[in-house]
Amino acid sequence: MNVKPVTLYDVANHAGVSYQTVSRVVNQASHVSARTREKVEAAMAELNYIPNRIAQQLAGKQTPLIGVATANLALHAPSQIVAAIKSRADRSGASVVISMVERHGAEACKAAVHNLLTQRVTGLIINYPLDENDAIAVAAACGDVPVLFLDVSDLAPVNSIIFSHADGARLAVEHLVEHGHQRIALLAGPHSSVSARLRLAGWHKYLAHHQRQPVAEAEGDWSAMSGFQQTMKMLTDGAQPGALLVANDQMALGAMRAISEFGLRPGVDISVIGYDDTEDSACYIPPLTTIRQDFPQLGEASVERLLKLAGGESAFGNQLLPVTLVKRKTVQRADAPAASPQALADSLLHLARQVAQLSPKM
Repeated sequence: MNVKPVTLYDVANHAGVSYQTVSRVVNQASHVSARTREKVEAAMAELNYIPNRIAQQLAGKQTPLIGVATANLALHAPSQIVAAIKSRADRSGASVVISMVERHGAEACKAAVHNLLTQRVTGLIINYPLDENDAIAVAAACGDVPVLFLDVSDLAPVNSIIFSHADGARLAVEHLVEHGHQRIALLAGPHSSVSARLRLAGWHKYLAHHQRQPVAEAEGDWSAMSGFQQTMKMLTDGAQPGALLVANDQMALGAMRAISEFGLRPGVDISVIGYDDTEDSACYIPPLTTIRQDFPQLGEASVERLLKLAGGESAFGNQLLPVTLVKRKTVQRADAPAASPQALADSLLHLARQVAQLSPKM
C-alpha cells in the first residue's frame, strides 16, 4: 500500500494557517512571526514533512552534506567548533548546513535536527548539551542518518567525541594542591549543562581525593557578569577562599573583577583557574591560568569521524580528547609573600582599565 506524501496543504491544515504561510516558512522568508514559524515547524515535524524541492534538488548521487545542530554561536566554544567543522568539511569536499538550537531542551534540539533532515543531510553533528536519555531520544529522531554528539556524558550510549572533563578537573585541583591551597571555592556553570555538571563532579572527586572540601560553591550562566555577581556574593557572604576554580574563562574574568572590587588581588590573595583557554584569557590582568580545550581539534575530528560513520564504519562509542593545563599568572603558593603597595596599586589600575574596556557603552 502506497503512503500518500505529506503536502504543504496538509501542514497548513494541521497548523491552522494558510498554504502561503507554510510556503514562506519552508522558504525561510523573514516576514513570519516567531510564534507562527514555531507552529508551522512543529506541524512539519509531527507530520514528518519533507519539502519536495529538496528531494528533487538532491536526486541522484549525493555528495556529503553535514548537518550541524549547535548551541548559541554567540558563545566562544560553539563558534570555534563550527568554524573548524566548516573548514575540515571544505577540505573533504563536503558541504555544511547549520541549525542553531535557540531554545532549551531536547525538543528544541529535535526540531533543529528535523530542520536539517528536511535538507537531506548525509550525517549529523549535534553540538548541544544533552543528558543520556535526551541524547538517546535525539539519536532516534535522526533515523538512519549517522549522528555524532559533542556535548554529552561519556556514559551516554551514542557515538560521541568529547573532552575529558575528569582530566580537566584533576589537573586544576592538583595544581592548586601543589601550591599548598586548602581553602578552595567552586564557581560552576549552569546545572542544565552536561559539561558544567561533569566539571563540578570532577572537582568534588579530586578535592576529596586530596582530603579537601570546597569552602563555598556558586553557579553562573557562563557569562562574565554572572562570574562577577556570584563571586561578589560569595565574598560578601563571608567565604574566605584562597583559590577559586571556575568552569569557564568568561566567568573567571568576572570573578577576577569581583575579587579586585572587594579589595583583594586576583592571582595573589585569591588564586584563580579558568577553563577553555579562550584567546582573550592570555590578555587578562594578570594572565589567566586555565584548562585548555582544543576546540578546532574537536571540530575537525568530528568531521573525520562522521564521514567514516557515513561511509559504513560500524565502530561505536565515545572518543575522549585530551585537555592540558596552561600555567600563567593567576596561581601563587598559598604562603606566598605579600606584594608591595606599589605593585598592588599597579595591578588594580591595570584591571580597572581592562574592566572599563569591557563595560557596555551607553
